[in-house]
Amino acid sequence: MIRSYSPAHTDGDLYVYFAKADVLATGDTYWNGLYPFIDTGAGGGIDGMIQAANANIALPQTRRSLLPGHGPVSGRAQLIEYRDMLVGIRDNVAALKKQGKSLGEVIAAKPTAAYDTKWGSFVIDPAFFTRLVYNSL
Repeated sequence: MIRSYSPAHTDGDLYVYFAKADVLATGDTYWNGLYPFIDTGAGGGIDGMIQAANANIALPQTRRSLLPGHGPVSGRAQLIEYRDMLVGIRDNVAALKKQGKSLGEVIAAKPTAAYDTKWGSFVIDPAFFTRLVYNSL
């Protein structure tokens, strides 16, 4: 089964569920253990990334393996942790932006700090991920 998400990583994200093998391939809407790239220029946004994670979580669960766009194969618990990280950072950045903080001020406030050790050690570093979230709000 192949289905589309609402705009998330981009405006053309799909997931593939291999029923016989009970494997869900999420594409770049899920980066296991890594901050994801959100392509705002191609219609992506943080809220769509959260919606995609919620859609994956809502699918009936059995012993399913999740194939992320990046990072190791995982299970549902890791996907929930990923979604919670996205929500936490989105909320932190949105609160700062609502206060009228500039992008530079938001980056300096380190709204990702609670998540950086686990999620911020690959291509998308904390400052860059903050920029992506800020620009998608």
